[in-house]
Amino acid sequence: MAIWEAIFLGIIQGVFMFFPVSSTSHLVLVQHWLLERGSGFPLPDSPEMIAFDLVVHVGTVVSIIFVFRKSLGRLIRDTWRDLKGFKAGEIKFQETLHLKLMGLGLFSVIITGLVGFPLKSLFERAFSQPVFIAFTLIITGVLLWITDILPRRPKGLREFALWMALIIGLAQAIALLPGISRSGITIVAALLVGLKRRWAAEFSFFIAIPTILGAAFLHGLEIHLSSGLASLDWVSLWIGFIVAALVGILALYIVITLLYRAKFRFFSYYVWTLAAIIIISFLFNS
Repeated sequence: MAIWEAIFLGIIQGVFMFFPVSSTSHLVLVQHWLLERGSGFPLPDSPEMIAFDLVVHVGTVVSIIFVFRKSLGRLIRDTWRDLKGFKAGEIKFQETLHLKLMGLGLFSVIITGLVGFPLKSLFERAFSQPVFIAFTLIITGVLLWITDILPRRPKGLREFALWMALIIGLAQAIALLPGISRSGITIVAALLVGLKRRWAAEFSFFIAIPTILGAAFLHGLEIHLSSGLASLDWVSLWIGFIVAALVGILALYIVITLLYRAKFRFFSYYVWTLAAIIIISFLFNS
């Protein structure tokens, strides 16, 4: 992979990881586009490119930690305080707001793993099907439109329940399909169960951290066991990681602003247009 290709793909990941239009689909589509024009890097569903995709996803975890550093720091600090109070018998579990939130977040991630991991190979085969990605992009556009037309959501963190975390975890599992935006579908799910916009956004991005890191570890282990790591281009991996992290910080600030102002429908127009281009291109080339 050329250096400029690693930078380009890192920018794509950094922007579209947080713009709720499916970073995975954009990475795959851009990779197909580059391959059609004579690029020499491996196919999108090869171990080398799957590893690159994982690394740039981990880069965007750095973006989340930076943007939400105050909220994350407060969550960790107050969770530790709640845990000490609960163990000392000073407070009941129902009164430990931050410990409860941490547990609900982990529960959502576990649900994602239990549902998504058995279907991993099926989802990965979809990476090589641009037309399938077009249809999932259409679905993403509908979900984003829904976020704007929903009335004001009433529930705060103290009303956050186990069934709500279950639904968000299931939504995140569906986002393993290329073309389905992880941030988009989890924010929609959180809004549909009643969470206010701020908490829907923060919970969506908080559970992204262990989800992405866990997926990266499992995929990395799989590639390592298949002796795929020996052929990786480590320079390109590092460049993609750094670029995705830096670009992702700016993109995440933009997305948060648009979500709070109920402006996600602009992304709907984009993904519907992209889906139409993919379908028309397929029809003309088939």
